[in-house]
Amino acid sequence: MFPLKNFSARFQLGLLFVCISLSGLTWAYANSVDNSKSSISIVFKQMEVPVPAKFKKFTATIDYNSTKPETSKATVELDMTSLELPAPEYNQEVLKKEWFNSAAFPRASFVSNKMSMTAPGKLDVTGNLTIKGKTVATSFSLLIKQEGKATSFEGSLPIKRLMFNIGEGEWKDTSAVADEVIIKFKVVTNP
Repeated sequence: MFPLKNFSARFQLGLLFVCISLSGLTWAYANSVDNSKSSISIVFKQMEVPVPAKFKKFTATIDYNSTKPETSKATVELDMTSLELPAPEYNQEVLKKEWFNSAAFPRASFVSNKMSMTAPGKLDVTGNLTIKGKTVATSFSLLIKQEGKATSFEGSLPIKRLMFNIGEGEWKDTSAVADEVIIKFKVVTNP
């Protein structure tokens, strides 16, 4: 599926991990997270072609207060070794030092520090994203929807992989793997 060298595959996996880490806000707002309906994924470009990937293992806690959203909090943790790329032979490449360095940094996390309602069903969230030992302040919009008795929290967050040293050495070159990674997430909670 990927006719590129191991370098491109490694870079893709690393980029994918960063995206998922940032967007992986699987929230458990006083309810339990429904992992079968929740997902954290990333999209990055390799040679200008979008490449999707997903994290198979993550945990999250959401303490959401619909009447006082400013008191809401969220924490997300990603298992960096669980990234799944469209070409399985690259899954081990992204775990190497140049990309995620999962031996030294097996987890990535997001911890919110502020939420504010900007429109009905829409929150602005700010917090700290930590990937590969580097913490960066970030913000994104979050859509909240009722799905029967369940509640979904959905959004996306663009990040720059090089801010987190994902793609070291020769992989810093963004001509093969773009710097921007989009983290997409949907977390569904049940009462």
